Amino acid sequence: MATSIMAQSPTPQFEAQVLDDKVQIGYGLAIGDVDGDKNPDILMADKKAFVWYRNGDWKRFVMVENLTEQDNVCIAAQDIDGDGKVEVAVGAQWNPGETSDTAKSGSVHYLIRPSDPTQTWQPVKLHHEPTIHRMRWVKTGNKSFSLIVLPLHGKGNKDGQGEGVKVLAFEVPKNPKGPWKYQVIDQSMHMTHNLQVWDANGNTPAQLLIGGKEGVKRLTFDKGKWMANSASPWAVQQQSFGEVRTGSFKGQKKFIAGIEPMHGNMVTVYSYDAPANRQVLSETMNQGHALGCADFLGTGSDQIVAGWRNPDKENKVGVKLYIPQDNAGASWKDVWIDDNTMACEDLQIADLNKDGKPDIIAAGRASNNLKIYWNRTGTGK
Repeated sequence: MATSIMAQSPTPQFEAQVLDDKVQIGYGLAIGDVDGDKNPDILMADKKAFVWYRNGDWKRFVMVENLTEQDNVCIAAQDIDGDGKVEVAVGAQWNPGETSDTAKSGSVHYLIRPSDPTQTWQPVKLHHEPTIHRMRWVKTGNKSFSLIVLPLHGKGNKDGQGEGVKVLAFEVPKNPKGPWKYQVIDQSMHMTHNLQVWDANGNTPAQLLIGGKEGVKRLTFDKGKWMANSASPWAVQQQSFGEVRTGSFKGQKKFIAGIEPMHGNMVTVYSYDAPANRQVLSETMNQGHALGCADFLGTGSDQIVAGWRNPDKENKVGVKLYIPQDNAGASWKDVWIDDNTMACEDLQIADLNKDGKPDIIAAGRASNNLKIYWNRTGTGK
């Protein structure tokens, strides 16, 4: 029987702070310690510049700009060598209508940090497919990481038909200026949009969930190679996903959250162990494009935060928080985090001020802004 958590659930309180009101696209965000001061910074893929904002004074620094002719699209940041500072990879040349010509569509670069990270970083060009869209660093061993790169389309693919999407996994060489080995770890999906790294069983390496046209594909790294999960290669099938994230209810019952379909209007939840159990939490978004899960309220169960970028039927854009009303997720309610001032392209979750409460970071293209929503829940502020 589901136990109500309404009595224990405090009223969500978030305080918005605008970091930048001149954002051009803000299409991708990442969080990590750039300067080694042990505080998480914010990194962003803006139209022609990859930038970072220093925790504390939130000053903006350009890492590299004008990397390609077309717009920037994604960024991944992770401390992969244990020195307390993130390594950074980026994707650019965003041209989703060109699925065949790699000179006109897609790019992947690793950025070599200077001694002073506020100065220009050195890009190293890696192999790429057309329509590179999202990327993540994924831990594959005690001291090893792969860079997973996800195109939107398969090469030559038109309207989701044709060749499958080549999901790429890069190995990090000892000399990052040298050749980067890579492999195609999956080519079964025909449009993909985002991915999630998740350790479902408390073990490393983590699972990789990829959301796209055919559903959510599940990959694992075992015995030195990536492979589809042999017991259950699909976490969800026959539902188109634009965004996919994972969370848990009190008692560690796992769930998958999604935005459906791609650039869709619905926020959905699936039981990880019983994916046929699908709940639609909202059908009112327009171009849903950002998603995250965390326990913002300290209830022991994760909540879901979702953002959309085009005006809905009430002519509003924004960010909402979806709160489970029991420890099994049988019922939910939603509250506004941002009511019509954030046309959300991407969001991240991090405890930026180390108060033990996760904060929300969001970027908007049509609203031209980057904002922190400081989690003040329970403080009375």
